[in-house]
Amino acid sequence: MNTHTHHHNLKAVRQRIRRNAALLLITAAMAAMFTACARMGQPDGGWYDEEPPHIVGTSPAEMSTGVKGNKITIYFDEYIKLDNPSENVVVSPPQQEQPEIKGQGKRITVELLDTLKENTTYTIDFSDAISDNNEGNPLGNYTYTFSTGSSIDTLEVAGYVLEAADLEPVKGILVGLYHDNDTTDSDTLFLTAPFERVSRTDDRGRFVIRGIAPGTYQVFALQDADNDYHLSQKSEKLAFMRDLVVPECRPDIRQDTIWRDSLHISDILQVPYTHFLPDNLVLTAFTEQLTDRYLVKSERENADRFSLIYSYGHKERPIVSALNFNSDDALLVESSVNQDTLTYWLRDTTLVNQDTLRIAVSHFITDTLGVLNQQSDTLELISRQPYEKRMKAKQDAYEKWKKQQERNEKRGRHFETQMKPEMLEPEYNVPANIDPDQNPYIVMPTPLEHIDTAAIHLYQKQDTLWYRTNFLFGEKPGRPRTYHIIGEWTPGAEYSLEIDSAAFTDIYHKTSEKYKKGFKVRRDDEFSTLTMTITGFERKNIVVQMLNASDKVVKETATSNGTATFYYVKPDTYYIRMFVDDNDNGLWDTGLYSERRQAEAVYYYPGKIECRAKWDVSQTWNPTQQPLYRQKPGNIQQKKKEKKRVTTGKNEKRARDMGIEYVKKTTAMP
Repeated sequence: MNTHTHHHNLKAVRQRIRRNAALLLITAAMAAMFTACARMGQPDGGWYDEEPPHIVGTSPAEMSTGVKGNKITIYFDEYIKLDNPSENVVVSPPQQEQPEIKGQGKRITVELLDTLKENTTYTIDFSDAISDNNEGNPLGNYTYTFSTGSSIDTLEVAGYVLEAADLEPVKGILVGLYHDNDTTDSDTLFLTAPFERVSRTDDRGRFVIRGIAPGTYQVFALQDADNDYHLSQKSEKLAFMRDLVVPECRPDIRQDTIWRDSLHISDILQVPYTHFLPDNLVLTAFTEQLTDRYLVKSERENADRFSLIYSYGHKERPIVSALNFNSDDALLVESSVNQDTLTYWLRDTTLVNQDTLRIAVSHFITDTLGVLNQQSDTLELISRQPYEKRMKAKQDAYEKWKKQQERNEKRGRHFETQMKPEMLEPEYNVPANIDPDQNPYIVMPTPLEHIDTAAIHLYQKQDTLWYRTNFLFGEKPGRPRTYHIIGEWTPGAEYSLEIDSAAFTDIYHKTSEKYKKGFKVRRDDEFSTLTMTITGFERKNIVVQMLNASDKVVKETATSNGTATFYYVKPDTYYIRMFVDDNDNGLWDTGLYSERRQAEAVYYYPGKIECRAKWDVSQTWNPTQQPLYRQKPGNIQQKKKEKKRVTTGKNEKRARDMGIEYVKKTTAMP
């Protein structure tokens, strides 16, 4: 073989090696690529599904007119889930017979069981009940529309339903419309006829009613207990607007923001759309005070008393007559603040030991016609603590005491010949430190027959000596057996409450033991003072409440001049609520639809207020400057938004990890 031939063969070998190496590299790269592709769906790699399911077809076609059939089918590009359609899907006009709504595979079927109305626009509002089967991405606010007539009504109204008492969003309440025909019976439609158009609120209290024809409407909300779509039960929560609503629409512009990443905007697009108005209605929902009076129950939980519990109170107490015992001076009556609960204490211990009491009660009860009349009933009251059981407990206690005394005698200790009599045991609520506007109090376990006020002493320490100081002692109104000790407390001073034995004697002749407790009043510099100046409510009685982070009232004060001052405020973060006290009774009152009376208006200061020791905090607040649905601070909202499983943001993070660009689009809705 010559040299030329040798070099030619060597060159060919080298070329084959290069080709084989290139093939190996391509094969390795393809293998790596396929491996990466195979790992796309794994938790540690690949893209998450952030897309909601897409509608690929409907039957009949969406926005169809002249529809005759009662069955609708909606097709999707992937497997879907339909969350609780009986509660989340709303058909308008409302259906008397519940539609059959099913989600299966890649489709949803809706069968309307009511006869379709002529020349009517129908909407099926799925809200966010539709999501994909894998990641749970919600489709969000989807509404299917069709018409049995030749045209489709396209107007909309939207807004919020809030609890009247605390502005919490009301989820799941129906919101409906009635066409106002300027007739004499328009005001009674809510009581007699189902809604003409209807929607349901989401977890923000937000509603959108679609498919509305031009006209003037009344707007109501109803927590419909019996599915008749109108107010038929006094226990149903409701809301109504005094003003009529005229739906309209106009062209408008919204912004679509294209984000390069979480910090940088790629582009902002101006997108024209149809703006439906009004879109910010606010209804405040309330439950009317129950006016049907009936006896809820009678009970004898303890042997020494029995209770009559009514649905609500009445100014005249029931007349109780004994049937199997002598009732002369035998009963002592305690009443709750609202007079709906009456507790009858048995003065005579022989009656306490009687397991069954029979009484006749003459009381005011609402009859079948809704009229309050006096009627008589016979009741049997059986003690849940039978006499034999109570006697056995006393005997067991005596035997235990006797054995203890015998052990004491054997050990040479003092032996008591008689068991100590049962004593009255008041509950003393006297903390070691009190605020200057706070008062200690005492709760008695049983009604008192006698109070020896001369046996109650209050001393104040001045320098190193103790001096008597004045105080008031009395029962708190509406709180039976609760007694307050009211003093002119000096901030920073020390006090001693001393009560002699037998100061209190109950109706069973039990007496209290000696009591002594020292306490101190906190200094002024441990507190803050908060002053709120309310504007926009001239010459109106208002009650202003200071709230903690749990939306509970810490302090409250009434004012008619617009200035509310809170003294001795402990350092903390607070929130402010107020209500307009229309009847000047110091209490928040619910509404009454029969008199077209709204619940008393409630407002929240939209921010939080920091109070620190030695601080004087002043704020000015116009409660009408901000819409009600934006007032209540999110920190104290009791009903938080429900969290759904979404993957938004995970792909953006994965893109950053891979060093590639990720673009997402958000729409700024009006």
